[in-house]
Order: sequence, then structure tokens, then C-alpha cells
Amino acid sequence: MNIRILFPRLLVACFAFCVTASVVAQSSEADSRQTRATLDANGATRLETDISTPPLGEERRPRTVGSVPSIAPGPLVTGRFDRLLLSAIQSHLGSPYHYTGTGPDSFDCSGFVWRTFQEAGFDFSRGPARSYWATFAQPSKEDQYKFGTLVFFGGLAHVGIVADEHGFYHSSRHHGVIYSPFNDYWVSRIDGFRRVPVDSVPVPAASAKPRAAKPATITQAVEENNQH
Repeated sequence: MNIRILFPRLLVACFAFCVTASVVAQSSEADSRQTRATLDANGATRLETDISTPPLGEERRPRTVGSVPSIAPGPLVTGRFDRLLLSAIQSHLGSPYHYTGTGPDSFDCSGFVWRTFQEAGFDFSRGPARSYWATFAQPSKEDQYKFGTLVFFGGLAHVGIVADEHGFYHSSRHHGVIYSPFNDYWVSRIDGFRRVPVDSVPVPAASAKPRAAKPATITQAVEENNQH
């Protein structure tokens, strides 16, 4: 037979053989995968070739992107005055900072302290943070982180009201009236504490009716030095 005629026929035959072998191999592999079954999260049989889907609970779980604002925990308060003071504090949360401000809508740090104690029914002279430091006595160690204790920072340039051992309320220059945690930044700047002697004084009627309380947003941001 002429070689020029035989060679094309051999090429066609080889190609047909390869195609047939490939089809058979793919069919065998698919059959093999379909015979291997597993159990899904609900206990139902699922072939390995099936597309895996997350459990229903995972589908309903919200995806969190970035940080989520936290709400300040309410401090443990006892007694009528503490309840009045906490109500006054909460009514001003979110108010903007204003130098020399004493409210009712904007405050500096010492003005916020003065206003909240006034609204709770305890009267004392309005002044800078240093004047409160000089006026009130140093508390016992167990009262330092008791609700209502005054806490001072940055060379007596800033003052706030202790909520508990976890944080305090104050009027921040950049954030206004907020709750801040006692994180490394604040703890490293504490000058000391003073206790307003509310326990030894009868509580008069509140001088102003507190506004509706607002949620206390926690700030984790590094704070500035608040010079007043």
C-alpha cells in the first residue's frame, strides 16, 4: 500500500482512540465521585460533587465589618443621691464640649462635674478642676473607684466622675460628654481622687429636672490633654 495513503489513516485511527479513551476516563471518574457520599451538618447524605452550603445559622449570622460602637455599662449605684447623680450624668451624655461651659447643653470638664452634682441636689462653688482638688478630701482606697468619686488627670488639668473600676464620665475636648474606660492612656495620667461629701449632707430636692437619658457611647480612642 502506498505510504502516502497509509499514514493519514493511521493518524485518524490514533485520534479516534485518544478521544474514546478520554471519554471513558471522565465517565469513570464521575461515577467514582458519585459513589462516595458523606453526611452534611444536618445528617443528610451529600455527594462529594455537591456544592457545599453553610448551615442555616451561619447564613443568618450578621457579618461584622470594622468596629461596632459599644454601650457603656451602667455602674452599680446605691442610695437616692447616687441615682439622681447617675440620671443627671446620663441626661448630658453626648453634649458637646465648650470651654467654661456649665450646661445645660455644652460643658467643659469642671462645668460638667459641677452641673451634674447641682442637678442631683448637692451645691458647691463652680471652679476649675484644681479648685475641686483643693476643696474636697482624699477618699479611702476602697472609695477611689466608687461611683461619684472625682478623678483628676494631667497635672490637675482635667477632671471626671468615676463610674466604677472600669471607667469614668467626663467632658472631653474632642468628644464632648462621654464615658471612657480606664485604659493605659488614662491610668498613666491619673493625679488622684477626691470624694464629694454627699454621704454626710442631707439630699435636698434636685435643682433641675434631668433630661431624658442618652445611651453612653464608649470611646477607645487616644484622648488629648484637656487643658482648662
